Amino acid sequence: MVIFIDDRPIRLVGPKAAAKLQEHLSAQRVDFDQIIDARLGVLKVSSLRGHVLILNATPVTVEKLVHLLNTNHAPELNSVTVVTLDKKAAEEKFKSLFKVVKAAGGVVFKGDKMLLMFRRGKWDLPKGKLDEGESSRVAAVREVIEETGVKVAIEDRICTTWHTYPLNGSRILKRTKWYHMTCLDDSRMAPQTSEDIEKIEWMDQKKVLRALTNSFSSIRFVIDSVDQKEPKE
Repeated sequence: MVIFIDDRPIRLVGPKAAAKLQEHLSAQRVDFDQIIDARLGVLKVSSLRGHVLILNATPVTVEKLVHLLNTNHAPELNSVTVVTLDKKAAEEKFKSLFKVVKAAGGVVFKGDKMLLMFRRGKWDLPKGKLDEGESSRVAAVREVIEETGVKVAIEDRICTTWHTYPLNGSRILKRTKWYHMTCLDDSRMAPQTSEDIEKIEWMDQKKVLRALTNSFSSIRFVIDSVDQKEPKE
């Protein structure tokens, strides 16, 4: 499970996935800047710098981490990897600290080009909340059509992202299921201006890479996951 808090990834993993993740980071020449053993020390905001690894975490550790991130800016923090023996309990604790909202979206392809949209100053992917009783697959297709005007065929699920944001004094945790899609008809392609979408564009790989420099970490994670699966237990 990867959660984005203030656009920074927080990974909750078990011991086996932690070993695979370390191999992945080492291959990219990225290492942990801080290693904290939750059994030995107290989690402090001063330790949240660079890429942080927390070992032997419990649900209480997760709650403490969320509290620190919600009440402190921690500008030098890049990511946190939380290794816990009981991953399910840690995930349930994390979810219990927020109001969970379910959403779905799509990565749409037309040949070798990908559909991106520019909204509120950032390049983004079409997505939106599920209506009551609606499945994620149905919602993903509906949202793509509403936000871009493009008719699509839905294929396999790519990944699931979780990200937090404040709303009316509450902390929201949005779960978004992402699907691979193929364009069927873009003759009525147009941005949904009522949702602050300024423009939409088909981009080749080179343009996508440039656009992602002005996007969100969670969106980069989704696009990276199109061809690369995240580590699992």
